[in-house]
Amino acid sequence: MVNYIDRVTTTEANAYRASKTEPSMLAAIDIGTNSIHMVVVQIEPTLPAFTIISREKDTVRLGDRDPQTGNLTPQAIERAIATLQRCKDLAASFNVDRIVAVATSATREAPNGLEFLRRVESEVGIVVDLISGPEEARRIYLGVLSGMDFQDRPHVIVDIGGGSTELILADSQEPRFLSSTKVGAVRLTQNLVKTDPISTTEFAYLQAYVRGLLERATDELRLSLQPGEKPRLVGTSGTIETLAIINALEKQGEIPNPLNGYQMSRKDVREMVKRLAAMNCEERAAIPGMSDKRAEIILAGAVILYEAMTLLALETIVVCERSLREGIIVDWMLTNGLIDSRLRFQSEVRQRSVIKIARQYQVNLEHSDRVANLAIGLFDQLQEILHTWGSQERELLWGAALLHACGLFVSHSAYHKHSYYLIRHAELLGFTEVELEIMASIARYHRKSKPKKKHEAYNKLADNYRKAIKQLSTLLRIAVALDRRQIGAIAQFECKYDSEYKKLHLHLFTSNPDDDCAIELWNLDYEKGIFEEEFGVKLVSTLAVIREI
Repeated sequence: MVNYIDRVTTTEANAYRASKTEPSMLAAIDIGTNSIHMVVVQIEPTLPAFTIISREKDTVRLGDRDPQTGNLTPQAIERAIATLQRCKDLAASFNVDRIVAVATSATREAPNGLEFLRRVESEVGIVVDLISGPEEARRIYLGVLSGMDFQDRPHVIVDIGGGSTELILADSQEPRFLSSTKVGAVRLTQNLVKTDPISTTEFAYLQAYVRGLLERATDELRLSLQPGEKPRLVGTSGTIETLAIINALEKQGEIPNPLNGYQMSRKDVREMVKRLAAMNCEERAAIPGMSDKRAEIILAGAVILYEAMTLLALETIVVCERSLREGIIVDWMLTNGLIDSRLRFQSEVRQRSVIKIARQYQVNLEHSDRVANLAIGLFDQLQEILHTWGSQERELLWGAALLHACGLFVSHSAYHKHSYYLIRHAELLGFTEVELEIMASIARYHRKSKPKKKHEAYNKLADNYRKAIKQLSTLLRIAVALDRRQIGAIAQFECKYDSEYKKLHLHLFTSNPDDDCAIELWNLDYEKGIFEEEFGVKLVSTLAVIREI
């Protein structure tokens, strides 16, 4: 069978490249635990490349969450919304064609995180994607790759945020190891630093705590190295840039311009940690190159960097000024087909990730690929007839179809529910949290009951997402029924819609002329009720044999 997902991806990418020959403006916003950052770029599709036009940053401290509930505080939410409105206004002044925004650790973990994002959408008009830790790490890699020549050498990337630290092992072709650990400068300062200057006991515990949490990620990263490989360590984020600025001012008397490429030794970092630990917040704020807000959390951030360098046994770190924001831009360019050479691997990350998870849970790929192609075939033939979904929903249907039976890895009983859980919590790179929820739900509702009010996760979604799940899961129901015996009995099909009588004629062509496909027809008849109810049609199936000409 034709792999429909590959065909449409290539076609749409070519069409987009053909239509976009003039430079366009794009803004990328990163809603982090400590700060909100925005970068505005001009994209030149014919190169392809982008030029940074403007940067904007505001320290809003979303990570200062309610200690009892874990919720984002009303004050932090108001600060964030005000900053995002300013970002939107600034982007508008540059006549940007689109704003792409993501939220990370603090929003991801807060019970009211989704409520905050809904407020952003309704009050500011910016739709924000909530991304997972590994997905954050992947986009950081893309950002670094866009601003640094890897020269066929493996690189370890460390990004110290307010709520988490991302460690990545990658080369110019692909990320080999992605991790996100819940140690961040704001999180540690809020939870572990109660004295100022920090007491000897608190400092010792802070170091031990950081080391303990980073050990697993650093051990796994080192195991991913090939024998004899000597990686280069690259550092991104405000913490590392601030430490580099302080180090450069002390050693050179000026801030390097650009800061990109500046190097610090592990000894330099160790000495800074010792000095910062001996100071109170006011004294740290007085250090040239240090902002007041950064002074509050710099010690915890510096400890994270030093412990990471020690555990990785790397003596030098190189600063890269590109990170998650630029990675958002690169990911958008990949998604829209503007990059297909050096980063070709990354353009296929979603499909590759789905197949990887399918293999991990021992999915029968021959069967699931047939189901996926049947589902996509239904999607294509019924588009603009019974539904109006586009390429994004098409890809989510494909992913759900390929993984619909992964729950069998856990148990045959109620396996569709296990499939939902495995898909929802798998490290599926390239997908947002909402996309993962939709994909998992499509798989969840491909059999047994349709969505119900008591299904909490489903009912939290926006109306449009719920509609997509209801309609796409019915297509998957039909596709699974058509391969009930998992032998490819139905070779192909053709849909004909009679609008006058609201009938959908499904002409099925068998692979074997001697096969009556009784099981498939019975299962189709059993499952078609929800399809008919959802689309308001009568489904009539007929069986025919493919005749060789």
